[in-house]
Amino acid sequence: MDAASSTTVGWFAGRIPDGWFTGPPEVTYDRDEVLVVGAIPAPDLGEDADAEARAAAVQSRIEAFREETRAQRMAIADAAEARFDRKVAWGVECDGVKVVFTSLSVPVMTRLRMQERGVLDTLVDASVARSRSDALAWCVRLVSQHQDEWIEKLRDALVEVNKVRSEGPSGS
Repeated sequence: MDAASSTTVGWFAGRIPDGWFTGPPEVTYDRDEVLVVGAIPAPDLGEDADAEARAAAVQSRIEAFREETRAQRMAIADAAEARFDRKVAWGVECDGVKVVFTSLSVPVMTRLRMQERGVLDTLVDASVARSRSDALAWCVRLVSQHQDEWIEKLRDALVEVNKVRSEGPSGS
């Protein structure tokens, strides 16, 4: 995912009601979707609250935000989809917990050989995933979690490649 332009961030900041988030939202996008994530205040339980109570309060705060803002978020998303030609997903971060609401699940065509399909089938047979599709998504998340630095270097290199391409001769 890429960070959105300042114009796009500004558009969302202008549409989002004051008080929803504790600061400007984080707006990222890919070919299919725009993701808007804002920080909401953590519930105040006092210093004596245990970890279980804090986790329950944070989860409840996130659920309440989702329910209370649904109609307005949908209206903003409709306007954004018309403007940016991408679906919009929303999320919040509360006390270190990040939850994304109803993000797109986009089919991706892939060709796998028998050994690769066998890995997916093993994950399904072991109930790690419900289907090959879920197993493949699980694998992608796992690689993403453990290879963040490598993937970031790859993305930085692609930015440089695109820069050099744009400076080269046109293909007409």
